[in-house]
Amino acid sequence: NEYSIRASRRKLQMKCVLNYFVLIVAVVACKKVPEPITFSGTQDSTEYILNKNNIGDWEGDTTYWRIEGNTLISEVTPGHPLSTNPFLIWKRESADFELKAEFRISESGNSGINYRSEKIENNTYALRGYQCDIDGKHTYTGQNYEERGRTTLAYPGEAVFVEPSENSDLSTNIINNTWSNRRVLDGSTAKPLNFFIDEQGWNECHLVVKGNSLKHYINNVLASYVIDNDTINR
Repeated sequence: NEYSIRASRRKLQMKCVLNYFVLIVAVVACKKVPEPITFSGTQDSTEYILNKNNIGDWEGDTTYWRIEGNTLISEVTPGHPLSTNPFLIWKRESADFELKAEFRISESGNSGINYRSEKIENNTYALRGYQCDIDGKHTYTGQNYEERGRTTLAYPGEAVFVEPSENSDLSTNIINNTWSNRRVLDGSTAKPLNFFIDEQGWNECHLVVKGNSLKHYINNVLASYVIDNDTINR
């Protein structure tokens, strides 16, 4: 399952750290939610997955991506506009994990962090999978959007059960760029959470991914929570 970061429309800067609760190294073709393989020992392991010393673990278009120190920078310029979303892809894989990353983004930026993703055939650096959105206006920052899949699973502020599907025909369940076969938990409301985001400085994104439980935190606030029970389409 690929982990990746999507290029912004303008500029994104990010630092990443991955915390493993389950250690697994598998092939790209494994299913979206792999069977966990536990390891002996009681302590969790933490790994810095992105710096100048391990850039070989990543692949992407260097037209848009570069490393400066321990910071990843994605920048789109008028001379090199985007036609599709080019991801920077971590070539290793994990099952259950926590990821912490600090980010800052320009006002007109549009980016995100994909995980449990699959490569798109004949489309270099394109992926299908869950995404924690990050946008410069912070209208959607923290939501769970499935790239090239079921579209929006949970907006910022929502906790959602994605219900089981009867078939794999996505078009019947996508309405206004939102997956309709979902149940929003009582007490959660879709609303932008930009009131606790530093629009000029660094912010923390924290993903907690265990089985079909997907939590996106922004600056220690739970921005979206998905329980994905759709075993056919996830």
